[in-house]
Amino acid sequence: MKNTLITFLLTLLISVVFAQDGRLTPEGLWDLGRVSLDDVSPDGKSVLYGVTRYDVASETSNRDLYIVPTKGGRSIKLTEFEGGEYNGAYSSDGKKIGFLKDGNMWEMRANGVRQKKVSDEQMNGFKYSPDGKHVLFIRDVKYGEHANEKYDDLPKTEAKIIDNLMYRHWSSWDDMANSNIFIAPYENGKLIGEATNIMNEPFDAPLNPFGGMEQITWNHDGTKIAYACKKKSGKDYTVSTNSDVYVYDLNTKETTNLTKGMNGYDMEAAFSPDGRYVAWNSMEEEGFESDRNRIFIYDFQTKKKTELTAGLDRACNHPHWSKDSKKIYCLTGEKATNQMAVIDVASKQFKLVTKGTHNYYDVIPANKKYLIGRKCSMSMPHELYRVDARTGKETQLTFTNKPMLDNIKMGDVKETWVKTTDGKDMLVWMIYPPDFDPKKKYPTLLYCQGGPQAAVSQFWSYRWNFQLMAANDYIIVAPNRRGLPSFGREWNDQISGDWGGQAMKDYLSAIDEAAKEPYVDEDNLGAVGASFGGYSVYWLAGNHNKRFKSFISHCGLFNLESWYGTTEEMFFANKDIGGAYWDPKMKEQYLKNSPHKYVQNWDTPILVIHGEKDYRVPIGEGMQAFQAAQLQGVPSRFLYFPDEGHWVQKPQNGLLWHREYFGWLDKWLKDDDSNKP
Repeated sequence: MKNTLITFLLTLLISVVFAQDGRLTPEGLWDLGRVSLDDVSPDGKSVLYGVTRYDVASETSNRDLYIVPTKGGRSIKLTEFEGGEYNGAYSSDGKKIGFLKDGNMWEMRANGVRQKKVSDEQMNGFKYSPDGKHVLFIRDVKYGEHANEKYDDLPKTEAKIIDNLMYRHWSSWDDMANSNIFIAPYENGKLIGEATNIMNEPFDAPLNPFGGMEQITWNHDGTKIAYACKKKSGKDYTVSTNSDVYVYDLNTKETTNLTKGMNGYDMEAAFSPDGRYVAWNSMEEEGFESDRNRIFIYDFQTKKKTELTAGLDRACNHPHWSKDSKKIYCLTGEKATNQMAVIDVASKQFKLVTKGTHNYYDVIPANKKYLIGRKCSMSMPHELYRVDARTGKETQLTFTNKPMLDNIKMGDVKETWVKTTDGKDMLVWMIYPPDFDPKKKYPTLLYCQGGPQAAVSQFWSYRWNFQLMAANDYIIVAPNRRGLPSFGREWNDQISGDWGGQAMKDYLSAIDEAAKEPYVDEDNLGAVGASFGGYSVYWLAGNHNKRFKSFISHCGLFNLESWYGTTEEMFFANKDIGGAYWDPKMKEQYLKNSPHKYVQNWDTPILVIHGEKDYRVPIGEGMQAFQAAQLQGVPSRFLYFPDEGHWVQKPQNGLLWHREYFGWLDKWLKDDDSNKP
């Protein structure tokens, strides 16, 4: 009785914090448990996953491991250490579960009992070998020295001596260390002997900064390791996307470049269960990070490479083999959704497994019949689902946030299609406030997507959350403008070199069409976005012809010349902008596409948001935009985060972000003075 009462009171408290008048709040977003898929047991009967929760007051997070039966049923919590447990993985026989705690490998029985440390080796990730005889793991290895190490009599200096490019990347400076792969013998729950570095090179495996253990894998019998690596440095690294898949043979100690001569990104290798093939993702064009992702296989018997996705006008990602080695399951974009798909290896026949208004982010075969995936939508945070591989029938397995979501009214999400200025059909999501009344007029936001090649799909965001915007009585217009994937390669590739062209016309087509609706307040329109979306806001601010009454740009590119001179991944700049600003052939491109060339037309209030540690779009872009607005007398505000990069990730910063975001919009787009800060 006591436990029941406590549970009831906690649920009541959570629902009060989570919602106001039955609507989503920023505080509620931080109360949600964030679900991620770790592994599926070898017998396919159990799914291992993690739930991360945040404490706003202490600015800390904690991740615990759970299992749930594949057939459905009650989830069981396995771990609850302080600080969190990561990289959950079943041993090859399924009797144990390994995980990382404080950088060390731990193990427990598959039911969670007898938790103990396996090794004192420092690890950032690990995988059991299929034969149960080895563990591979990754760890940083120092290959360079800092200034205070070069001159040991100057221990307090924090200066950096830089001789080449890639001295900083996304949100961190080069720490003179690289992630390398190690293998160690494993026996009776212990790592034995000395671990062997199979690389011994100043290159990162997995790729920095976003690659994970999905880029490193064992073959069927534990005799080979395949891994992705971009074996370049300095200027060569920054102008190229050419990573390769390497195969290390444990018996011969030799490493083979499986994708030599393939010049784009090659990664995420997956060996077939029968050992005959290895599959991987491959992009064709060097320097194009948003090229179509293909699936290749290599046949160890015939020594031939084959593209399974030849002729498909879509990208296919994250290959996973069926248990019988006859099919490959993958994820693919389908008109601004992410779906599971299957490819028959013999016939190369492609087929969607799932359909619907949702996104899948994982696909792991549990057995011959079922697939396990993590699914979300604009109206639902991530949960785990079981999918029938033949019929596509979905069954929800986890209900992590159900007590809170049951108390929330979500707004309707509707798919609409708009004609563009060049006669194409463009998908636009319309998101409406809860309790929407078509007889009323609502301030409306044009959402500008980042990327630039990243679909406005059915994502659930903890920053750009459409349901949270709708809960504040805004209608959201979210166009899949030119340059976004899942609508064919021509639509995706058009934006390269034409940032200020058709994509901007598409945005204006979307908001102009929405403004025709009687419930859209055409006198109170705003435009918001981050990264390329922030660029779009800056560009629209100088070219909108009085359409908008407020702008918000987060980490946007303002001056393409200064951005080209300070960003780090030059392959992106060279492909998407077209080249360097000092190239005489690029003069017209920069004149047309750079928002700062239109800043003299700015006349609309703008909130500029930027993080100090953003090296993708350095802080100077936001400072220039704010300064230009201030000097011209345009109402403006600069929200500066000294401890954030391209994204706002700390809980209290996140709450501040939302308060300033909605405060700014309410001030300029809502006529009711009671809504103004």
